[in-house]
Amino acid sequence: MNYQELFKKDLEQFEVYAKEYFNMMPKESVPGIKKLTEAIEYSALDGGKRFRPMLTLLTIEALDEDPKQGLPFALAVEFVHSYSLIHDDLPLMDNDDLRRGRPSNHKVFGEAMALLAGDALLTEAFSAIVDGYHEDPKLALELVAILARASGVRGMVGGQA
Repeated sequence: MNYQELFKKDLEQFEVYAKEYFNMMPKESVPGIKKLTEAIEYSALDGGKRFRPMLTLLTIEALDEDPKQGLPFALAVEFVHSYSLIHDDLPLMDNDDLRRGRPSNHKVFGEAMALLAGDALLTEAFSAIVDGYHEDPKLALELVAILARASGVRGMVGGQA
């Protein structure tokens, strides 16, 4: 299998996994939760390049392991990325009206809901790891620590500052 076929296969697996994960999220009729879920899905399921999850899955394959093992972590990484984009676009940061050719999350859902959507994605990233690796708590703990360091003060947020 060549690189393009491998990438396409992994991308399809990731998209199916992400949609299944979102199908498990609350779809309550409570207006706030419903709007929050819509805001989350607007940014996290809009496609994009998916570079980060693909890098995760292709790395696992390069190590001769089944890429399906990496789907929860790949999703968590994408959640952190989506959260960072939502927050970056907010008026208090970069004040961008567009993201990937569409109105930014805060332009569609308002600043407060965009902030909450980003916060929820960051928190959900850690849930995705814990839920995805519940049979191997040691691995889950290691992955949570890696993602926390990479996205916190010593990583992405520190870089923003």
